[in-house]
Amino acid sequence: MRILVTNDDGINAPGLKVLQKIAGQLSDDVWTVAPETDQSGLSHSLTLSDPLRLRQLSEREFALRGTPTDCVIMGVRQVMDTPPDLLLSGVNAGQNIADDVTYSGTVAGAMEGVMLGVRSIALSQAYEWDGGRVVPWETVEAHGPDVIRRIIDADLPLDVLVNVNFPNCGPDEVAGMEITSQGKLTHGLFVEERTDGRGNPYFWLAYRRQPFSPRPGSDLTAIHEGKISLTPLRLDLTAPDMFDRLSSAVNRA
Repeated sequence: MRILVTNDDGINAPGLKVLQKIAGQLSDDVWTVAPETDQSGLSHSLTLSDPLRLRQLSEREFALRGTPTDCVIMGVRQVMDTPPDLLLSGVNAGQNIADDVTYSGTVAGAMEGVMLGVRSIALSQAYEWDGGRVVPWETVEAHGPDVIRRIIDADLPLDVLVNVNFPNCGPDEVAGMEITSQGKLTHGLFVEERTDGRGNPYFWLAYRRQPFSPRPGSDLTAIHEGKISLTPLRLDLTAPDMFDRLSSAVNRA
């Protein structure tokens, strides 16, 4: 099995090293193409107006000055002589659940894999902020290989990616695995206005989460309960339940 590894936190991120270890337990044919710098929050963006600079670190490890989507395309179309059988994106420092999936470069890497016809899995590790990131990497490292094997055994259609999130707890505290739906958060992005050293204003996007009640069966609930959340996702965003309503408005005399 050939595996392509990527992420959005960058080539030097600790989560990438963890994912490379996990991939190494599944195959001896592991390739890495990851962003040169942190690309968090860039979602499924492409670099179309600037050149892509590729830097080789070792025989099968490359850094690309581009987005996670760029990395997957470069890996499949340019770096590897034959396409991978599996794409793994992550491990992200922080959960990628509910509405945040739409912002995630980690999930976007898996999206691009699906678009290229490659079985794809996104992996993220929840953590606690205690004056800095305290990420229990040992949890995803312990459970990741088994989770990935189980997903492969499920033989899902190639147009489905699986978004996997590991809870913020130790490996022995994980309360199991749950197949979940994508949850819903209250919108938590706000604009903070600040002033630089010359008195000029500038702005910073910041999170301020609002109270919410996660519904049963959602990724939010699973993570809150200390479970590994597995959410199957498709790229088709069509809302077929809205066809009749929209048709009535469009065809109104």
